[in-house]
Amino acid sequence: MLTTRFVTGAPNWIDLGTPDIEGATAFYSALFGWDFQSAGPEAGGYGFFQLGGRTAGGGMQMTEEQGGAPSWTVSFQTPDVDATVKAAEQVGGAAPMPPMDVMDAGRMAVLTDTAGAVFGLWQPARIKGLEVTGAPGSLCWVELYTTDVPKAAAFYGTVLGLETSAVPFPGGSYTCVNPAGAGEDGMFGGVIDIADDPTGTETTPYWLPYFEVTDAGATVAKAQELGGQVRMPATEVEGVGTIAKLTDPYGARFAVIKSAPGPT
Repeated sequence: MLTTRFVTGAPNWIDLGTPDIEGATAFYSALFGWDFQSAGPEAGGYGFFQLGGRTAGGGMQMTEEQGGAPSWTVSFQTPDVDATVKAAEQVGGAAPMPPMDVMDAGRMAVLTDTAGAVFGLWQPARIKGLEVTGAPGSLCWVELYTTDVPKAAAFYGTVLGLETSAVPFPGGSYTCVNPAGAGEDGMFGGVIDIADDPTGTETTPYWLPYFEVTDAGATVAKAQELGGQVRMPATEVEGVGTIAKLTDPYGARFAVIKSAPGPT
């Protein structure tokens, strides 16, 4: 499961790029109970989404020069951003945003894998990572939608040491992901062929963050009321929970889940 006990290869940060940070803050505040806290004048408008005083993610307003579609970026922990970028480039990845220090907070880079999916790297310093995961309103799972599952598994295995395993799933199997040696208890996400994306609208590979909620149906209704769009309505998946896929009012994709109770 995804926790704040971060290890190499596990997601340890998410951030939102949006054309309207005030509008996005209003949306996610009403949906998840977040507040936005500026990282300070030297951070270029970047700030932190807070859930009950704990950091649930980051975000900033994109400029016209930066371009790009509004999106959530999932970042993974590494002890050495520069070495990880080199490893990615050697197996066909690229680094549209090369390694850079973020003041004294840590070191980061933004990469694309061999299929074009965007992801981030975070090498912790003062900021270790998210301060809350798994609770309602916070990150609890991530999924990669890609054109070639085995090739993606090989890429992330080489670059981040991630391991994959097939888990029985209604109608077939699901490829789960965990950090090296972490086993089932360390599973934090899955890899899915983009052709099987139930929204049926995507052609470019991407990482999708899931946020835990107390009621998926009510969250969908609230998101629509706030100007969000529904990509997949609330759907119950046996043994998993009730999930839905949405976009915020500016087009950034995310999913929500009311997880099924775990074994007792």
